Amino acid sequence: MANDWKDRLGMVYSTNPDFSFETEKEEKTTLPPQQQKLIVMLDRKKRKGKSVTLVTGFVGAEDDLKDLGKMLKTKCGVGGTVKDNEILIQGDFRERIMELLKAEGYKVKKSGG
Repeated sequence: MANDWKDRLGMVYSTNPDFSFETEKEEKTTLPPQQQKLIVMLDRKKRKGKSVTLVTGFVGAEDDLKDLGKMLKTKCGVGGTVKDNEILIQGDFRERIMELLKAEGYKVKKSGG
């Protein structure tokens, strides 16, 4: 049984030879779009002056976030990524992303400028 060492942080040593370490991973349930409050902003920090559109505030499973990110990247026709519970879209697409998210039923707020 090969567990990731980060899952065992905080584990106390056991002398029981039959002990098996088990982790309980909690599945996040994704809220419906009407209950989501997403924030769309433009970010240039630590990106060598390049601007990216950042979508934060998503509550739910990682797979659903990746699906939403893929849909936004496809509709905008640009690259991007999903990491740290955020969607990064290359370039300044704040208005377009806000329109797309509103069409999907999300509550969207523009942040910063």
